[in-house]
Amino acid sequence: MDYYNYIKSLHLIFVITWFAGLFYIPRLFVYQIEAFHKPSPEKEILGKQLKLMAKRLWNIITWPSAILATVFAIWLLILQPYWLQQGWMHVKLLFVVLLIIYHLKTHQFYKQLQRDEVKKTSNFMRLWNEGATFILFSVVFLVILKNAINWIFGVVGILVLGVLLMVGFKIYKNIRKRNPNA
Repeated sequence: MDYYNYIKSLHLIFVITWFAGLFYIPRLFVYQIEAFHKPSPEKEILGKQLKLMAKRLWNIITWPSAILATVFAIWLLILQPYWLQQGWMHVKLLFVVLLIIYHLKTHQFYKQLQRDEVKKTSNFMRLWNEGATFILFSVVFLVILKNAINWIFGVVGILVLGVLLMVGFKIYKNIRKRNPNA
């Protein structure tokens, strides 16, 4: 068990880099979608560069981080099997499943944009970008608080965060309508 904290540290490092990738890739999608609607040659120049950036982020950082975070998480559960008997861990694992679904859906968007298939709007991708934020907040509150009363306050906090993000998105959208360069 001397190495337990090393495994935990590696798990946390790869969770952080996984989320970094999940936070940034939808922003690249926004830029790719907006570049797709620009005139030539700007469309081709930007499109090529943004595809390369997305490819490197997704394949060199995000996917390996997701895999390594998962491997180290499983290792931690093997070392501490009693966690699987705790209710908060069941809820956390539900959020991990949601995170994996979010990751796989993001992978679909990545593949489409790599093929120049623009099926979503840049506004959709701005909203999609918040999915990982909700999951991260939920997991952090859950892991730190662990008891039911605090969990309820955490959920209320997440809902308030969601409302604030939606209001912020609407305000930003209105600003962009008035000033397209914002």
